[in-house]
Amino acid sequence: MARIIGLLFSALLVLSACSNTMTGPPAGTDGSSSTRIHRIRPNETSTIQYRMLDSVNSLRQASGAAPLTLDSRLNAAAATHSRDMSLQNRPWHFGSDGSSPIDRARRVGYDGTVVGENISETYEDELETLAAWMQDENTRRIILSKEATEMGFAWEQETNGKIWWTMVTGRSGRAADPSS
Repeated sequence: MARIIGLLFSALLVLSACSNTMTGPPAGTDGSSSTRIHRIRPNETSTIQYRMLDSVNSLRQASGAAPLTLDSRLNAAAATHSRDMSLQNRPWHFGSDGSSPIDRARRVGYDGTVVGENISETYEDELETLAAWMQDENTRRIILSKEATEMGFAWEQETNGKIWWTMVTGRSGRAADPSS
């Protein structure tokens, strides 16, 4: 199992190297880092969201979990939180108004159960962020949770290139189809 996840993790890193949206000089908080700025173009939203969904589902398949579907309401909750983290300049799970991931999902009409939320403050692209999440036991557990059936994914990019990523996973509130 660990070998399969390791291979998929390596594949994600290779795929992230294929992206040509890294621009500019090295960027770090002190200016000396070799990290490059990943610039997201305005028309890339669905491409990035589905690339992340496909990558997450590949990892889930390797771990024996069912695939997730992208949910527009969870995307909206994730986008709201990414913007709010950027305004607060702080990566944490509570909104500036004290809201939790559950509160934000309810506000956009999500009728399911929130399984978890992963957040990140970085200059890296979505696949590098996913790779980092997979290295941490808590964020990996959210990605691979067999309880989850849906995912929302969004970000806010600041003019300096910093990206605030948010992934929310949930379990549909719709009744399961007894024929499946």
